[in-house]
Amino acid sequence: MNISEGLALGFAVATTPANLLFAFAGVLIGTFVGIMPGLGTSATIAILMPISFGLSPASAIILMAGIYYGSKYGGAVTSILMNLPGEASSVTTCLDGYQLALQGRGGAALGLAAISSFAGGTVSILGLTVLGPLLAMVAIGFGPPEYFAMTLFGLSLVTSLSGKSVVKGLLSTVVGLLLATVGADLFFGTPRLTFGRLELIDGIDFVGVMIGFFALSEILLNIEKQVRFSLIEVPKGLSKLLPRRFEIGQCLGTWARSSFLGFWVGVLPGTGAVVASFLAYIVEKTLSTMPEKFGQGAVQGVAASESADNAAVGGSLAPMLTLGIPGSTATAMMMAALIMAGVRPGPMLLAEHPDIFWGVVVSMYIGNVMLLVINLPLIPFLVNILRLPYYMLYIIIISVASVGAYSIDNSTFNLWVMAICGVLGYAFRKLDYPLAPTVLALVLGPMVERALRQSLVISRGNLDIFVARPASAALLVLALLALFAPWLQQCWLRGRGPAQITTAAEK
Repeated sequence: MNISEGLALGFAVATTPANLLFAFAGVLIGTFVGIMPGLGTSATIAILMPISFGLSPASAIILMAGIYYGSKYGGAVTSILMNLPGEASSVTTCLDGYQLALQGRGGAALGLAAISSFAGGTVSILGLTVLGPLLAMVAIGFGPPEYFAMTLFGLSLVTSLSGKSVVKGLLSTVVGLLLATVGADLFFGTPRLTFGRLELIDGIDFVGVMIGFFALSEILLNIEKQVRFSLIEVPKGLSKLLPRRFEIGQCLGTWARSSFLGFWVGVLPGTGAVVASFLAYIVEKTLSTMPEKFGQGAVQGVAASESADNAAVGGSLAPMLTLGIPGSTATAMMMAALIMAGVRPGPMLLAEHPDIFWGVVVSMYIGNVMLLVINLPLIPFLVNILRLPYYMLYIIIISVASVGAYSIDNSTFNLWVMAICGVLGYAFRKLDYPLAPTVLALVLGPMVERALRQSLVISRGNLDIFVARPASAALLVLALLALFAPWLQQCWLRGRGPAQITTAAEK
C-alpha cells in the first residue's frame, strides 16, 4: 500500500462520526490536562485506559493521541499566565511567554503558542506519513533475534529517562521488570511471584499500576505541597489573542527550523518533547541577531518551544507504531492499550492493521486543525478552570480512576493494586526515583523475554545467533552505547577540563 492509498484509507477511518468525536474529545481533554498543573498526560491516559477497552483499537489510539498532542498546547497556558509549566516540555515557554504576559501581551503569547503548536504538529504529521512506512519496510524482515535486540535497545534507553541519577533509573527499571515477571510463565504456564493469589495468574494489571504511579502519586504530592498560584488576566476579544503581523514574519523561519528539529528529536526513543523544546530554544537563541531579548519576552522563544514541543509528538509515535519501541511514558501506555486490544505495534502493524496506522495519521491532521479552531476562542474560558478549588479536581480524579480500575474485571483487587502503586509512586517521587523507566520495563519486559527465549529455541541455546545477524548485532551495539551513554558523556567532559567546559558553555 503506497502513501496515497494509505491516506485514503486513513480519511475513511478518521472521518467517521465516532472517530471525529474521539479526536475532538481527545484534543479537548488534552488541553484541560495540560492546563491543570500536577495532572499530566500520562496520568490522564492511564485513567482513561479502561474506557478504551470498549472501543475499536483505531478509536482508542485516536483518543489517546489527541490527549497526547492536545496537552502540549494546554501546558503553554499555565506557562504563560502563571510561570508554571503544565508539562515538563513547556519549561522553555515560561522564559519568554511569562515575560510577554507581564508586559500585558499574555493574549498574544497564547495565540502565538496555538499557531506554533499547529505549525509543529503539521510538520510532524508529514514526517510520520513519510517515515512510518519506511521504518516498517526496514524492520519487516526482523526475526526473534532482531526483535530481542530491538526491544533490548528500547529498554536500554532507561538511562535517558533516568533524570539526575542513572543508578536510580536502573533500580526503577528493576522494579518494572519484577512487576512484568508476575504471572504465569510465557512458555510453560508455571506461576511466578503470584504468592498463591489467583488474581495474579494473568499478571499485574497494567491500568491499576499506571493510575497509581502517576495519578494518585501526583495527587498525594500536590496535597502535601498545598500549592497556591497567582494568575494573570487574559484580555477579552479574539483580536487580543493574535500576534502582530511583523511578529508572524519573524517566526516563519523559527517554525520551520524548530518543527523539523522537534520531529527528529522525537523519533529518537528516550528523548522526546522536553529535549526537543530545549534544543530548539537554544538553536534559535544562537541564530538570533538579538539573543539578549531571549528571556525578556522574545516571540521567537515561544514559537521555538511550542513548535518543537508539538512536533516531537508525531516523531515519538513513529518508532512506537512501526518498531514497537515506546520512547516516552505516554507512548508506552498507548502501546500497552493496543497490546491489550490484541494489536501488537511493530513492523507488521502496517501490513496487518493499516487502518490503525493511517487512521491515527489522518486524525492528527484533523485534530491539529481542531486545536487551532477551538483553542483561540476558548482561551478565556479555559483559563477560568484554573480558578477551581483543587480539592474538587482531586475528588473527581480519584473517583473516575477507581471506577476505571474496578471496571476492568469487576474486582476490588485492582483497587488494592492501584492504591499500593499510588503509595509506591509517591515514595519514588519523594526519593527522586524516576517512574518512566518502571513503565518502560513493565511494557517491554515480556517482549524481551519472549524474543530471547524464542531465539534460544531456534539456535538450541547458542548465543551466537544474536551477533551472527548484522541487524541484531548493530542493535545490540546501539543498546550498549545507549546504556553507557551517561558515563561516556561524563568521561568526555572530564577529559575536556573545567576551563574548556566553561568556555563552551559561554559560547
